[in-house]
Amino acid sequence: MASITIRNLDEDLKRRLRIRAAEHHRSIEEEVREILRLAVDQSTAPENLGESIHRRFAALGGVDLQLPSREPMPEPPRFD
Repeated sequence: MASITIRNLDEDLKRRLRIRAAEHHRSIEEEVREILRLAVDQSTAPENLGESIHRRFAALGGVDLQLPSREPMPEPPRFD
């Protein structure tokens, strides 16, 4: 299992972590692991791709396209 070191941790933050860990009956290390696990596991709902693309290009304006008329589809082949 990997380990990390966090340097320059604010004393107030360390104190609050110690209190939070004690409230949950865990060590500070286990509390930090749980905080990281929860933060990473919280996935945001997937964004609608069409809406995302529209927002990205909305400021550029739109284009009016002339759509060609469509002809009826031919009958599919029969294999009787």
